[in-house]
Amino acid sequence: MWTRQHRPRKTGRLIVPTLCAAFVTYFGYHIYHGEYGIDSKTHLRERAALLQVQLDGLRAERTALEARVAMLHDGTIDKDMLDEQARRALNLSHPDEITLMR
Repeated sequence: MWTRQHRPRKTGRLIVPTLCAAFVTYFGYHIYHGEYGIDSKTHLRERAALLQVQLDGLRAERTALEARVAMLHDGTIDKDMLDEQARRALNLSHPDEITLMR
């Protein structure tokens, strides 16, 4: 006749449900707070709006620079633009002008 020398433990039945609950909790947290989770959608929209404002500013600056460069092309040189660029490059001014240092 065989006899049992140990009592069966009831904690073995709790291991699988505990692991499942831990996995569900982990993934549930990251679904909401993760880098691409539900909560991050608002942060991504705010960042997209900020970057769009920066892009619009850069486009306006580029348009202004292209207009200035167009004035310096051969055959269509604007005399005022040429005079301004020469004075800036040579650091010269007329005697009756006021120079402001930045």
